[in-house]
Amino acid sequence: MATKKLVKALTIDLKRDGWEGTRGFVMRDVPMPVLDEKKNPADATSVILKIRYAGVCGSDRGLWHRAAFKDLVHGSLAKEKKDMRITGHEFVGEIVEAGSMVKSLYYDPDPNNKAKIEVGSLVSGDSHVTCGKCYQCRVGEAHVCLNESILGISIDGIFAEYVKIPAKNLWAVDETRLRPELAAIYDPFGNAVHATTVTDFRGQRVAIFGCGPIGLFSILLARNFGAAKIIAVDVLPENLKMAKELGAHETILIPKTKKEHGWEADQSVVDQIMKLTYGKGVDVSMEMAGAFSSVNNSIDSTRRGGHVIFFGIKDGDLTIPKFSRLVTRGLTIHNIIGREIFKTWQTAQRILNDKTNGIADAIWNVILKKGKGTILEFKDFTPESFEKAMNENPKIIFKING
Repeated sequence: MATKKLVKALTIDLKRDGWEGTRGFVMRDVPMPVLDEKKNPADATSVILKIRYAGVCGSDRGLWHRAAFKDLVHGSLAKEKKDMRITGHEFVGEIVEAGSMVKSLYYDPDPNNKAKIEVGSLVSGDSHVTCGKCYQCRVGEAHVCLNESILGISIDGIFAEYVKIPAKNLWAVDETRLRPELAAIYDPFGNAVHATTVTDFRGQRVAIFGCGPIGLFSILLARNFGAAKIIAVDVLPENLKMAKELGAHETILIPKTKKEHGWEADQSVVDQIMKLTYGKGVDVSMEMAGAFSSVNNSIDSTRRGGHVIFFGIKDGDLTIPKFSRLVTRGLTIHNIIGREIFKTWQTAQRILNDKTNGIADAIWNVILKKGKGTILEFKDFTPESFEKAMNENPKIIFKING
């Protein structure tokens, strides 16, 4: 019997690694993924990707620290009757093998379109694997699919040398128009596009609570969409410095103060925002961090009739004091999950490919620091070096088969 080929992957094994009181991923040898349509008919519409670059997301940080997605990881592994999950979901890679139905279903024959879904093509893709059958999928709301799975969380992900992915999730990339490192982070950039297009930003005063990668992307997009004033709020001075470089008009550092309850708003932050908006509050608040106090900061900082956009995720129960004020002040709440597949992708592609708006250059030069300390060699992974890079940079990317 031939020995199965093995590839390197970053994993969490509930049996060997545990969950409670632990943290991190473990580099393991896992079987090379294969297409076997006789055994698994769904392989007819799947591809094998050779991953070139893979972005590290806030959700990966949550998994690393066991701060999020516990129920999804445990429940999905129990359903699959296994213990190990391959992590990661942001990627760009080359199609090295395609199922028998991929060409007939997903290939674009237009000779003017250089970006193709075929063997040899470079592709990125959405991390939410949707069913295509539920009510939401059928009416164009696949981003809230009733039966979705999420790469690296509820199904195996892409922190690996080779992976198998449904072809329907792929987005063809033209490498002559966008550098592959940025194509690897289409997914999180799409989150920011989704969040900044749910309401009109033109001429608005905007507060962005949490200047991690998606908060920073949102600053770039809010400027591009015509926001009149952008106030960036964070607990880290270095994140606020970056926010200023990317176009935030004002920055506010959240003070380290002891509170009776972790969900309490930071009154000094709210007071500063009120001062900057002449006592009105911002038109749009974007909560991008997930901290419960940040949720209440965003609510308290928004003007009557304004919009509050929730994106950050954290496990646990949240207290919103004086809940009735959300109603009596006429606030509109938007909860953002993922991207609108593939509407958001098209918008993101056009924004990133436009050389005149400076957004792609700003992401590479400022957020990714031109690759210095932010592009990590996958083969050299150690928990210590990875955690150090996460602590020093808002966004990092693995170079896997570059």
